[in-house]
Amino acid sequence: MNAGAVVVACIVAAALAVAIGAALGWIAARVRRDENPLVERIDALLPQSQCGQCLYPGCRPYAVAIAHGEADIDRCPPGGETTIRALARLLDREPRPVDPRYGVPQEQPIVAWIDEERCIGCARCLPACPVDAIVGASRYLHTVIANECTGCELCVPTCPVDCIELRPGARLQTGDRARRAA
Repeated sequence: MNAGAVVVACIVAAALAVAIGAALGWIAARVRRDENPLVERIDALLPQSQCGQCLYPGCRPYAVAIAHGEADIDRCPPGGETTIRALARLLDREPRPVDPRYGVPQEQPIVAWIDEERCIGCARCLPACPVDAIVGASRYLHTVIANECTGCELCVPTCPVDCIELRPGARLQTGDRARRAA
């Protein structure tokens, strides 16, 4: 290969890198423009259980729907009355009870617990957990990181040997999220 071909190849590679960089910069600027600070504040108040009880695929889509007036603030059983009061304050609305069509709020926080003696390591619970609070691998025992578990209950029906149960437990509460979002 002669020196002229190497120089041409380097120039083409540099031009391609500049073009790709410019395209990525344009996309990043456009994405930033679409951010809505109200959506961010609403999302920060939600419990991040990603359970889908509100009929949205996660807390962020629900926050977007609330911000755009497409959903009401009473659809989040995991967040309960605390979340609804925080959302009502943020949006200057009247608080209301959780709509029972979307579930019943728990009186105290619950977290999943895996009976490790009965766990067969099938790993069916791993993809069901929307927040990756379950640790394990196929053919190995699984356990739940209680501080990460949101108590959404999505892992319970996936277990073929019924070794997952919900127990009272501590986790980050909506009030803590509200203080961070303010």
